[in-house]
This record gives sequence, structure tokens and C-alpha cells, in this order.
Amino acid sequence: MKVAVSLPDKLFEEADDAAARMGLNRSALYARALEAFLARQGADPVTTRLDELAAVQDPVDGAAAARRLIDAGRWEW
Repeated sequence: MKVAVSLPDKLFEEADDAAARMGLNRSALYARALEAFLARQGADPVTTRLDELAAVQDPVDGAAAARRLIDAGRWEW
């Protein structure tokens, strides 16, 4: 997928230099950087807690499980 993003000039130049040093094109460098950033973010703590409370195996059922917990008055941190 193609996207357009705006970067500060200095960051763009540093990224271009890093890509050249690593033998990557810009797209590959940005994709790697974004993957690494997202991997460090981890799961949303509220969703994780709701999944734990409801013992949900399938995240698609997370909303329904959360509703059942709230309706049952079992919501707690």
C-alpha cells in the first residue's frame, strides 16, 4: 500500500542516510521501523484485562464478553 506522510527535514535526511547504510530503500526502512515500534507498544491494557476476566480465547468475542461482565457488575481493575 502506498501512503504519504510528512516528516521533519532532518528526520527524513537521517532516515535516508540510515537506509543507504543498511542497503535498504526508504519503504523497507520505514516498514521495519514501524514494525519495531508497534511490537514495543504491546496490547491495550483494558482489552487485556477484559480478556483475562472473561477468559476469552477469541478476541472477536471480546466486546460481548465485556458487555456480560459489565452487566453482571464484575468490572474491576
